[in-house]
Amino acid sequence: MRKLLLAVAFGLAFHGIRAQTAQQKIVVTDLTRIKQIGGIKTSPDGRQAVYTLTTTAPDPDKKDEYEYRTHLYLSGLKPGSAKALTNGSESARQPDWSPDGKSLAFVRTVKGKSQVFVMPLDGGEAWQLTNLSYGASSPQWSPDGKCILVTASVSLSELLKDSLLNPAKTVPAWSLEKPGFPDNSFIKPDKTVKPNPDGSLAEIRAYLNKDVEDKKAKVINRLNFQGEAATEPELSFTHLYSIEVTDNATPQPLTRGFYSFRAPVWMPDGRGVLTVTDRDTLQHPDREQDAALIWLAADGSGQQVRVLSEPGKTYLSPAVSPDGRQLAVLTSSAQGVNTGQIAVGRLNGTAVSDWQPIAFDRSAGNLKWGTASGAESKKKKGATAYAVFFTAPSNGGMPLYRLDPTTRQVTQLSDFDSGINAFDLAGDQVVFAKTEVANPSELYVANWTGAAAQRPITTGAVKLSSHNDWVSGKALSFPEKRTYKNSKGQTVEYWIMKPTALADGKATGSGKKYPLLLNMHGGPTAMWGPGEFSMWHEHQYFCAQGYGVVYANPRGSGGYGIEFQRANIRDWGTGPTEDVLAAATDAAREAWVDTSRQVITGGSYAGYLTAWIVAHDNRFKAAFSQRGVYELTTFMGEGNAWRLVPNYFGGYPWQKSVQEVLNQNSPYTFVENIRTPLLIKHGENDLRTGVIQSEMMYKSLKILGRPVEYVRMPGGTHELSRTGNVRQRIDRLLRIYEFFERYVGDKNSRQ
Repeated sequence: MRKLLLAVAFGLAFHGIRAQTAQQKIVVTDLTRIKQIGGIKTSPDGRQAVYTLTTTAPDPDKKDEYEYRTHLYLSGLKPGSAKALTNGSESARQPDWSPDGKSLAFVRTVKGKSQVFVMPLDGGEAWQLTNLSYGASSPQWSPDGKCILVTASVSLSELLKDSLLNPAKTVPAWSLEKPGFPDNSFIKPDKTVKPNPDGSLAEIRAYLNKDVEDKKAKVINRLNFQGEAATEPELSFTHLYSIEVTDNATPQPLTRGFYSFRAPVWMPDGRGVLTVTDRDTLQHPDREQDAALIWLAADGSGQQVRVLSEPGKTYLSPAVSPDGRQLAVLTSSAQGVNTGQIAVGRLNGTAVSDWQPIAFDRSAGNLKWGTASGAESKKKKGATAYAVFFTAPSNGGMPLYRLDPTTRQVTQLSDFDSGINAFDLAGDQVVFAKTEVANPSELYVANWTGAAAQRPITTGAVKLSSHNDWVSGKALSFPEKRTYKNSKGQTVEYWIMKPTALADGKATGSGKKYPLLLNMHGGPTAMWGPGEFSMWHEHQYFCAQGYGVVYANPRGSGGYGIEFQRANIRDWGTGPTEDVLAAATDAAREAWVDTSRQVITGGSYAGYLTAWIVAHDNRFKAAFSQRGVYELTTFMGEGNAWRLVPNYFGGYPWQKSVQEVLNQNSPYTFVENIRTPLLIKHGENDLRTGVIQSEMMYKSLKILGRPVEYVRMPGGTHELSRTGNVRQRIDRLLRIYEFFERYVGDKNSRQ
């Protein structure tokens, strides 16, 4: 059951344009001024919170370059009380409180590897706890505070030689799928054989292995061999260690073997850890999509118990109530187009009962248990009532929700017009990082009980930080939310942002017309809205440059339920195009829009959609397609997101019926129809979509004599626009603007 008690109070219609007192425009380099809050952890006594702050700083060693830095801050939960705990060029991240509240564990990079440090809060320097050759991340203090749980990434070759993680020096039980070898004995060659290119077959094999070791060749037998920036022929595994919080302590492995263990959490009794691992231990990890939830002993004995395991299912993000009696977890089908569904049950040791999925039609995440309040907080037989708090993208925002595990009811605690990007609980208070149009990221605290429960927590929240107060001196454009009923009968939400010059209303009656930019999101399951952090600067920048911006969440987007998300299966082009063009058509009716100066852009799946639209519609004077997919058969081979093909189109290119659908849905099929001036961009190291996609599109349009330009970003990955090289991110924005100005800029400004 879902109970959204506060939906009416949240004012789902947005406020349109709001005036700012100052008139400074957002400029492109304001990108480097944005500071993002994350990693919030409240202290055990609920009186403080530690959080991370990610900033962008000039690189002292490279002119015109920048570097990202993340540092720890401590807030006393009062305005202006935050202070930096770490500083300098070395970042600090992933903080966790000791149970007594006297120390923090966190992660810092040492000699290229992540290592865990401990910082006493009563004075003294942070000291390095781990020195694992594999690195150590994600520290979690044990309930008794005597040790810390960490994760480490170990390659296959390292695992074969590790006497602790692989004490029997065995090889995987599942096949490494090397053709011509019925078993895996080839990975343990005879070391007495010397490499010799002119020798015996054994010596030739030794020579070839040496070439691999010396990085002269990559031998690939994996299915998932494409990473984000480079091919990855070798598997890696995530293992768990426990380490005592003392000087020179030796990490003790809790897991072993050729499997990965993810999302670990301590059991409250400290005797075990819940973690997610492959369900089928006899199947190659690249092929295994199911996942099981297991309990493993914290004493290093290797004892394991399967808690949840079902064919065709995957389990994610386990969370255990503080008394150890209840379990919340995300679960979904392992294949197809799905979202994680919350399920809760009673936990008795390693046995789960009364297991039941919750009817909540959004993609939940960041599950945390907290103490329930009001009538629910009354103790019964000495037991405290608990609730599950979580966030989920929905209707353009990232609200906070609360789940009562007894009634299975979900209550929405914050609005759709902002985003709760990180949070933690402190009794009846919630400490959270909020994104909104007025400010990209700040820290807040709010009560969620009593009278406060009758309104969204964002309404009465107390602002604790001022990291992005520079925004108060900028003129901003506030989006107006509208809806459209598409041909499937679904409600599509979209937002229109006026040029910043119209923000104060003074220029509205001037009769001046402005160009209109249709900006589209990727995924295709992403979702944009006023609470979405990554597009805050880009939207404001283009409004400041004199463009109106319209963006929509077409069918296939996340944040509107599973049926809406599945509405673009076998239809990536026609249906979503209907939805975004309906938004653009409505925006073009605004009195300030020059309908002869419309432009369009999008990245990833929206790069696909940009190319599709200009192949089927001629209204746009220029288009910019970013890191897109244009030919689905080729994408099946060169992109690491290749499973989108079978998940969305029902099969593989060698199946005739599927090939027909792929051709019908590929923008490249209609390349001859593209006459709109097109700028194509791709990161040279982008293996999520693959650069051949853009090369094919560019070369074909060039042969056809169409106006097309191609930009490659050296070293750039698929994350270029979000977390990539800062100078390239600035270049990207300026390149979009400059290209559009060639075709829709004021004649007097084209210089």
